[in-house]
Amino acid sequence: MKRLKQITAVLFALILALGFTGCKPRLVEENREKPEQNQPTQVESNNEPQENDQDQDNNENKADKIDLKEIKANENGQVMILMYHGISDKEAEWVRTADNFRKDLRTLYDEGYRLISLKDYIENNIKVEAGYTPFVMTFDDGLLNSYNIIEENGEKKIDPDCAVGILEEFKKEHPDFGRGGSFFVFYPIPFRQKELIKEKYEFLIQNGYDIGNHAYTHENLGKLSIEDVQKALGKNVKLTQGYLPGYDVYALALPYGIGPKGDGYIYAAQGEYDGVKYNHRAVLKVGSNPAPSPVDIKFDPIRLPRIRASEMNTAGTGIYDWLQHFEKKPEKRYISDGNPDTVAIPESEKDNVDQSKLNGKELIIYN
Repeated sequence: MKRLKQITAVLFALILALGFTGCKPRLVEENREKPEQNQPTQVESNNEPQENDQDQDNNENKADKIDLKEIKANENGQVMILMYHGISDKEAEWVRTADNFRKDLRTLYDEGYRLISLKDYIENNIKVEAGYTPFVMTFDDGLLNSYNIIEENGEKKIDPDCAVGILEEFKKEHPDFGRGGSFFVFYPIPFRQKELIKEKYEFLIQNGYDIGNHAYTHENLGKLSIEDVQKALGKNVKLTQGYLPGYDVYALALPYGIGPKGDGYIYAAQGEYDGVKYNHRAVLKVGSNPAPSPVDIKFDPIRLPRIRASEMNTAGTGIYDWLQHFEKKPEKRYISDGNPDTVAIPESEKDNVDQSKLNGKELIIYN
């Protein structure tokens, strides 16, 4: 009996031992799973460089697959900077109707043009899909029909027939159209609704637009002394920054297309008034032709030509004249390679590139 009890005790102990031993693999397995379940935050953090490298490799592979010759990539081609003024119900030399403005946008979109900001253009930060052409859009004078806010059913809304309203609607319908648009304003009441100036400014900069300098009261800078040029430009910047503290007014559209005379022209770009310094890295003329690529040897950011977005009295230099020109001579048109870190050009353009303007981008020459 005693021996039976001993055997029973041994068997019981053995069963217990086997039972606990049998649990251990599951416990170990669970302990392994938990770190793996908790690991993603750490693993993703530790592996992010590898994942980014892989993404970058994928992007490079995609870029490698692009046939530059087939898409006729030419990132030293010309860029249209379009100049608008008013949008109204009657067409005039300096005014587009709302319907014609919509037509302009549709035509540009259908013909492979994509909107970028003036700042991205002058800084050569052009991010446009391969095979497409960047363009810049500007609006002078800060007119009511450029940006009008109306009231409907007791609520404020953007007038659907003003420039901003039309642009916003078009971008909703065509999200790949791009973003941009510079509004060059003068004072005392830009956009002609005094109580809404700050609201309009804030909407613009929050939605990819720029606010530029058009002098204090649209002065003819060619008729002013150096002191008065700085006053006209510095006062504009001071007032704009009063609505938008610290805002970078980086561009000027010359009123009447006229800058200060002779050596005084530099004051269109830089100067100071009443303790306020201004630094216009882009100065726009009225002009009548496309602007050079930002890496072209002829690129001069403080003397940028513009194209009149008009069909009246253009003397063959309006928007549709140039669209037709580029259709006949596509080799003159800026065509993106789709990679913002490279500048792709045909061999015929290599002598026209100022390599000091590449700013670290890789120059790719193909034939």
